[in-house]
Amino acid sequence: MDIGGTQIKAARVNGKGEITESLRITAPGDLAGFRKEAAAIVAALGAGAPAIGIGCKGIIESGTTRVAVLPGTLHYLEGQLLSELFAGAGEVRADNDARVALLGECRWGAARNRQHVLMLTLGTGVGGGVLSGGRVLRGAGGVGGHLGHLTINPDGELCICGNRGCLETVFSSRAIESAAASAIHRGVDSKLLELEQPPSCEQVFAAARAGDAVAADIVARATHVLAAAIAGLALAFDPEVVILGGQIADAGALLFDPLRAGISGRTRAMLRRELPVVRAELSGASGVCGAAALAMEDIGEESCH
Repeated sequence: MDIGGTQIKAARVNGKGEITESLRITAPGDLAGFRKEAAAIVAALGAGAPAIGIGCKGIIESGTTRVAVLPGTLHYLEGQLLSELFAGAGEVRADNDARVALLGECRWGAARNRQHVLMLTLGTGVGGGVLSGGRVLRGAGGVGGHLGHLTINPDGELCICGNRGCLETVFSSRAIESAAASAIHRGVDSKLLELEQPPSCEQVFAAARAGDAVAADIVARATHVLAAAIAGLALAFDPEVVILGGQIADAGALLFDPLRAGISGRTRAMLRRELPVVRAELSGASGVCGAAALAMEDIGEESCH
């Protein structure tokens, strides 16, 4: 299961990382609705499964599957045990969604045979995972690896986490859409005015790719901050590779080319090497495949810990 703010994705995944059955539903608006949908998912896909893995937004206590902190639309899950909500088919394991995406990349993707990896998932917010010495960093209270909440401007915008100036307040689909809406509100001359209001993050990138100066400026400013943040993280963790997943990573060269150049310029002197910045290999399946990788650890098929 991959539990996001707007959708729940579920799948049966075999030992090769192949999805054999899948479904997705709109995330319910309350706990009663969530319980009903969870039971339906287990009934549809859980028969005979030796284990269930769950990736969920927020801070998840991996030892108990308890949702400790989950701001936003799924706030009603705070305090709930995911193992109880999805009971009925095998052992249940759960962890933060970006962290399990990293587990999937460890087993089947761009982190195979790596010991030191940074992964960021670029979407509505910015998720993160850190592999250090072959082990996934969880920290003292399960908060470790929340890279989207790295402070990049101490006096910046208020973030959903309660801090100010977090990376995801500048680089995320929400932040990019907000910047586009602000430009439109100011009445600037841009193709963005011809799009649905407000434009989606994907549309802003498309307009930038088509040569719109305002959209290009929005993307460039956000990417500049992302490059600086990743450079700082790279100097702190010294990874072999940086993996980017999530919907914004689909932007391709428009994102990756300036990002690689910015990171290289900031880190080459210390790292004395070029740091690979690559697209997640599992791409759109990273959430459910990562959750499956977490479940497979429970039945003795470990990849990274």
